[in-house]
Amino acid sequence: MEESEIRKKILKAAESLFMKYGVRSISMDDIARQLSVSKKTLYQHFADKEDIVTMTCQAHIEEMSREFREIQNNAKNAIDELAKISICLKQSSEEMNPSLLFDLQKYHPKAWSVWLNHKNNFIRESVIRNLRQGIEEGYFRSEIDKEVIAAIRLEMVQLPFDDRVFPPSQFKLTEVQMQIFDHFVYGISTEKGRKLYQKYKESLVELSNL
Repeated sequence: MEESEIRKKILKAAESLFMKYGVRSISMDDIARQLSVSKKTLYQHFADKEDIVTMTCQAHIEEMSREFREIQNNAKNAIDELAKISICLKQSSEEMNPSLLFDLQKYHPKAWSVWLNHKNNFIRESVIRNLRQGIEEGYFRSEIDKEVIAAIRLEMVQLPFDDRVFPPSQFKLTEVQMQIFDHFVYGISTEKGRKLYQKYKESLVELSNL
């Protein structure tokens, strides 16, 4: 197996563990055990756990960015794009440990920097572009300030992971994400936009029940 393939395999195993258990609780031994390899093998490809965490974060963000670009390119309109993004958010939230972002922020500054760069650039630009499109299509309120709403949305992305606001013992991450996302969409939409978003939501529920 080529070195690049081994690295990908290690990162995939690390990602599944981090998503399920958070980052702090997973050790190099855990990753090695997951792959049924020696810890020495990991160190042949990565300097340390910080290196694995950073590269895993980078790979995950690149994959999510590809998915969002595909949604953007295939969406019929701004509301359709948001409805499809909500599906991705729901799926990723169901697989993600609520402590994940907190772990990165507190214990892995390099990985946290990768996330902040993605949030403040790719996500911000995507939100502003979607808002502009939605206003032109008549689905979003024309009076909204795109820069302000984008800044609010960026913080809303992280808010569900704050256990001071949403303790995991009381709130389920997926449900919080969906409530916040719906609140955002309904808040920026015109009556025309709200009706279309509701129509998309109802059709998605029907599809999930098939």
